[in-house]
Amino acid sequence: MAADEFRSFGVEEEYLLLDVEHGAPTDLAAELVRSAPNSVAPAEREFFSSQLETATPVCRTAEEALDTLTGFRSALSREAADRGIVLAGSGLPPVGGDAAGTVTPKSRYRELDAQLRNAAAYQYVTGTHVHVEIPSPDAGVEVLARLAPWAPALLAMTANSPLWCGEPTGFARWRHIMNMSWPVAGFPPDFESGDDYARAVEQLVDSGVLLDSGVVTWLARLSQNYPTMELRIADAQLEAEDAVCFAVLVRALVERALSDAEAGTPRPRATPGLVNGAIWMAARDGLGADLIDPTTARSEPAFDTLERMVSGVEAELRRTDDLECVRGYVERLRRTGGPARRQLERFEDDGLEGLIRLYRDSSRVEPA
Repeated sequence: MAADEFRSFGVEEEYLLLDVEHGAPTDLAAELVRSAPNSVAPAEREFFSSQLETATPVCRTAEEALDTLTGFRSALSREAADRGIVLAGSGLPPVGGDAAGTVTPKSRYRELDAQLRNAAAYQYVTGTHVHVEIPSPDAGVEVLARLAPWAPALLAMTANSPLWCGEPTGFARWRHIMNMSWPVAGFPPDFESGDDYARAVEQLVDSGVLLDSGVVTWLARLSQNYPTMELRIADAQLEAEDAVCFAVLVRALVERALSDAEAGTPRPRATPGLVNGAIWMAARDGLGADLIDPTTARSEPAFDTLERMVSGVEAELRRTDDLECVRGYVERLRRTGGPARRQLERFEDDGLEGLIRLYRDSSRVEPA
């Protein structure tokens, strides 16, 4: 990476297709893929036929990513509306999750369904995945280890799945609980090197625990095909702008992790089990309570942690001209309580009809 370039990143967004009348998942992904305009990013089918995804190209600036995602959301929302469905940026559907999903007819998805059995039947999980350029797998394992202390905060600020089967779950992110049914789950353990990471993944595949390396479902992982670290900790987001601001914050954290590793700063060390325990607590409480620092076992108000995290990468955010974007994002979270809180409040005030309007209005980012 040249000295005057910004580290590249990309964002994958997944969406649920929900019926506007009853709110349940609707199997129209293939039809929407066929109808997607050529002028927007590619639309792809996901594990269930009621799920859709897209991805930005390799980006250097927040503006590039935002243009791609808003353009996609706007165009596909109009196509969805014509078919009586809504493109929903939610980590789970608010209703209909008690019916087994229709697996997309791709051979790999069928193999996964056969391997996971009933654990796969209700996986209506949709997320926002952030890819950030790294120089090597060795550098990548340093990034994974140095992101671990921030994992609870990163999950809490993007928690957006508080409802399941028509009821509040008591969790800001119930999707995290659903994801724990995968053979490999939670935040990855420490690895000594890139080779150590590769051996661990190879053993998981060779043993039959995983179908292939693409099913490494840790909350963060190294790509097997590209020189990137992928953070999978975020639910699908209501707003494309929040997804992009989150992505550039992650890029700044990766930049700082690489700088610290190069400078010889020791990796942070957490008590075994505490990273995933703190993440579980963050999934339950979101931004509405304290977050636990896995390296100290101490807790502090969630927004104190967020402010400390952003302050720690202020130089990196200034360099890429993203500081205002990220600060504005944190202030929106402070004002609204986060997307999970927005969903709960809309559900409490206006029921399912209000939720559908929230999803529709959040995705239709340009006038129809």
